Amino acid sequence: MASPPIELHQADLRGGRRTADRSFKLVTVLAGVFVLVILALITFTLADKSALILRETGLSFFTESRWAPAQGVYGAAAFIYGTALTALIAVILAVPVSVGIALFITQVAPSWLKRPLVSLIDLVAVMPSVVFGLWGILYFAPKLHGFFTNLNAWFGDVPVIGRIFGPVLSGRAFVTAGIILAVMIIPIVSSIAREVIETTPETDRDGALALGATRWEMITGAVIPHSAGGITGGVMLGLGRAMGETIAAALVIGSSPVITANIFSPGDSLPAVIAFQWGEATSDEKRSALIAMGLTLFVLTIIVNLLATWIVNRSLRRMRGTA
Repeated sequence: MASPPIELHQADLRGGRRTADRSFKLVTVLAGVFVLVILALITFTLADKSALILRETGLSFFTESRWAPAQGVYGAAAFIYGTALTALIAVILAVPVSVGIALFITQVAPSWLKRPLVSLIDLVAVMPSVVFGLWGILYFAPKLHGFFTNLNAWFGDVPVIGRIFGPVLSGRAFVTAGIILAVMIIPIVSSIAREVIETTPETDRDGALALGATRWEMITGAVIPHSAGGITGGVMLGLGRAMGETIAAALVIGSSPVITANIFSPGDSLPAVIAFQWGEATSDEKRSALIAMGLTLFVLTIIVNLLATWIVNRSLRRMRGTA
């Protein structure tokens, strides 16, 4: 029996490949649409459930710092402030350490040391947040109390700075939560920074060294400019993680809704107050207020992630010379 012509066999293969390509494209499009639908449903549900308190309070919900459900006063300003302050402290502390780790792994560490370091960082990244919170409240916060007291004694009377390093009530404070969050986001930022730094063309690094640059000059003149956008995007993603962290921050922040420049003061944050007060929220107004806080946090996190995506894309366009 004669075999089919080669042309027909190749046509069948091309047709099969086109069918596979169409199927793959359809699956990926459906997956993307599914994610968007889930986000839309989450937004709609949160907005619908928080409409009660937002109709009653209006914009004062976001500007009022007093939280007194028993008196019918619902203000989220102190919690928004606490979320932003602890996340800012975390980013300030985490970024230098994360970039330093990424540069050490990619530019300095010998090959036999790189793999164990990467594995260790990945291990820290997947540790449950409650472990960090328990470590913070049981060991770290009590140890920091004396250090905070010394800082207050040294800088408390200095104008402006004294307001930041103010009186110390306990080890549970804004700065303690910020430190714990910094430890949690260091693996995320360092991993992204490492991946971005490794994309620096070898010719750029070798060219800088061939022109007589030291290793430090090569890093600052070739590696960092090439990787700045990606590193910034990683920092923004770490910021989003810090803003949304719940249990670790809740255990060490102090549960005190205040707006103050004193980083040694106990405070509170949006995720913490939602976690701690949801179980005792029996009235519709309080439940709606807590859901409105969740909606606020959800919107802030989306904004941070969109900003990170924009920064990374802008960096890629600049690298290609199309910006």
